[in-house]
Amino acid sequence: MIIYDLQCSNGHTFEGWFEDVRAYEDQKKKNLITCPVCNVTSVSKVPSTFAIKSSQVSKDVSEPKEAFADLSKKVMDFVEKNFDNVGSDFAREALKIHYGVSEPRNIRGVSTQGEEKTLKEEGVQFFKIPMPTTSTDTETE
Repeated sequence: MIIYDLQCSNGHTFEGWFEDVRAYEDQKKKNLITCPVCNVTSVSKVPSTFAIKSSQVSKDVSEPKEAFADLSKKVMDFVEKNFDNVGSDFAREALKIHYGVSEPRNIRGVSTQGEEKTLKEEGVQFFKIPMPTTSTDTETE
């Protein structure tokens, strides 16, 4: 999975998630990438501020393990707060959204390799984020 910062010809900046660079190029060539603000298909990649090294060293990144743990926690918190947990119905719900049966929304859950293969074959875009288990996930009552 690769993430690009994109900008439309009207100046709106947004992220695009692609399987690889070839997927981006194919979608751009076919005008399948549209600005989420104005629906313009004339888009281009712009430099990502995430990839630019700062001249100042931050205390937060002085220890790579601590910085990674902090970033992981922020990602987990964001996903938990902004995505509906559909559990093992992830593939079924993703297909419903893809085909317009359910309202589009951010979802999260689990799927089997077979379900993931089906989603890819149907053209459903998704990405996997490993979510570490917490002590409350593994405790038995």
